[in-house]
Amino acid sequence: MTDPTDPLGLAQALIRCPSVTPEDAGALDVLAGVLGGLGFTCHPIRSDSGGPEIRNLYARRGEAAPNFCFAGHTDVVPVGKGWTVDPFAATVVDGKLFGRGTADMKGGIACFVAAVARLLAEAPPAGSISLLITGDEEGPAVDGTVKVLDWLAARGETLDCCIVGEPTNPKRLGEMMKIGRRGSLNCRLTVFGTQGHSAYPHLADNPIPRLLDILRRLTEKPLDDGNAHFQASTLALTTVDVGNAATNVTPAEAHAGFNIRFNDSHSGASLERWIRDIVAAAGGEVEVSIEVSGESFLTPPGPLSATLAEAVRAVTGLVPDLSTTGGTSDARFIKNLCPVVEFGLVGQSMHKSDEHVALADLEALTQIYHRVLRAVVGGS
Repeated sequence: MTDPTDPLGLAQALIRCPSVTPEDAGALDVLAGVLGGLGFTCHPIRSDSGGPEIRNLYARRGEAAPNFCFAGHTDVVPVGKGWTVDPFAATVVDGKLFGRGTADMKGGIACFVAAVARLLAEAPPAGSISLLITGDEEGPAVDGTVKVLDWLAARGETLDCCIVGEPTNPKRLGEMMKIGRRGSLNCRLTVFGTQGHSAYPHLADNPIPRLLDILRRLTEKPLDDGNAHFQASTLALTTVDVGNAATNVTPAEAHAGFNIRFNDSHSGASLERWIRDIVAAAGGEVEVSIEVSGESFLTPPGPLSATLAEAVRAVTGLVPDLSTTGGTSDARFIKNLCPVVEFGLVGQSMHKSDEHVALADLEALTQIYHRVLRAVVGGS
């Protein structure tokens, strides 16, 4: 890896670090080495909330405003089965780079660094450029971006705008950017009864019908119809189980789990009240466990999304949809600090075997990021 303006070399170097969450495997050292050579001050930030220690990195070049931040992650999901190439060899085949993390999202990080190198080759930026890179995005996300943001707050350091380099494009580079995300709520229900003989149901209290009644009440009506920026909220049952191996016994407990992806018509708190009201109306003894991993959020269309959309159009000829679809991302932590949008590579193969990106897309994304950098932090 000799030319920092070419994203391929850095992408390959990062992919060759098997950084499956929570392992770093040298990925952030590789990145810090390249950024240091470009004049960035690199701050390793480690965090441990009771589990494995997580490595994060905040790097900044310049002191002046605005501080344009690129956020991402070097951790990747487990390899799984079905690969036709070594997932950590970063092999190029037929114009495509293969490897775990190529799309999600080491390729995107490499493109941004290459874009920065190209900008610096033209003129020193008038503003500041920073990178917030975590090793805890694919995992619990408790020792990653949130801890770096806490560190920045303690220093009194601010971000003025941010691009998160997640692979936002479904099939073709330039199709879609994310200006928000739905929230996510997970619920686990345990309905209690009294075990008994199935031939004498009147002598027992079977919890299964009561659980089914609760699930019917939860799913009988749509949560909403969506709105201008969000699709309709959804409730998906993820498990219904009793664990009863006997055919002549009614169980003492019945369990169910579900996930709600919700738009800004709701909050985690309002959905929890709704769930608990339904459970109370069904009666009986029920244990409810609820975890909200992220609230819905929206960055209304504005200067940042317009600048990015124009750069995408100039490079690809496409006008990207302003979307809020998909799962959660670390943008949910950044949205309270500054305008944030997400845009990266094509995500069709992310988390799959033979994950890959087109070399042409690496170059095009680098050009897009370069145009955005020139527009936001300029050159002096």
